[in-house]
Amino acid sequence: MKLTNTTFIVPLRIESFDRLRNVVVSTIYLLDNTDCTIIIKEADSESAFEASALPQIRECVGEEKCKRLIHVFEKNDDQFFHRTRLLNDMVMMTKTPVVVNYDCDILLPLESYETCEKWILEGKYDMVYPYGDGNWQYQIFTDDDLVSRFINNDYDFNILRESSRVYDAKYGFCQFYSTEKYIEGGLENENFIAYGYEDNERYHRFNKLGYMVGRYDGNVYHMEHERTPNSWFTNPYIENNKNLYEQILKFDTQELFDYYEGQEYLKTQRAKVK
Repeated sequence: MKLTNTTFIVPLRIESFDRLRNVVVSTIYLLDNTDCTIIIKEADSESAFEASALPQIRECVGEEKCKRLIHVFEKNDDQFFHRTRLLNDMVMMTKTPVVVNYDCDILLPLESYETCEKWILEGKYDMVYPYGDGNWQYQIFTDDDLVSRFINNDYDFNILRESSRVYDAKYGFCQFYSTEKYIEGGLENENFIAYGYEDNERYHRFNKLGYMVGRYDGNVYHMEHERTPNSWFTNPYIENNKNLYEQILKFDTQELFDYYEGQEYLKTQRAKVK
């Protein structure tokens, strides 16, 4: 059984057709190739996932595999996507010892998922990046034909590489965690809103606080998509996010610990498991 100890948590707002296609492909891939649990929390004015994505996923993998997919819809008319809060909400729903902060636009070879789960369960690491630091990213320029051939040919990554370029990978995409350590270490910082600097801060924090942070040198496949203010540096929160990150960088270990222990969002989220 593959990844039975792992839950993938996916914050979602479908703002473009390619984002819709990407979440369909990544969800099908995980459900069809592993025994994991997937939680998708969607925040929007109406559920594009339920209307347009879920029927395609059910048709492809069947009802039985879809039982491992939990979709939570939050009606939310805010223009800007509060990704960090949605992730925290889903961590607190997680029942497995391993949880993955997962971008709906990415895919990894199965070996990467399996190795990272194993490392967390063995206690080798508290947090693992399942891709290398440097030119380990394939940016995939998808269309319907490309992803259909990928799915219908036993998920052959050679097909995706037909329309790709090699690019830098660093801190985003996804991270595997010990669920317990993720909560202990402060979860996602909900003071980061929309897009920008939360990936950098997360890496800095878990290292600074002394958690065992590892990396698996494999490729990450990122299916490209239209960039909106919720996924680029054009959002109005970017300066606040940058200033917060720079403030946190200045903390010594005790100051960093005290900062997180004083966060009201963290107290609220932790209270859910008491």
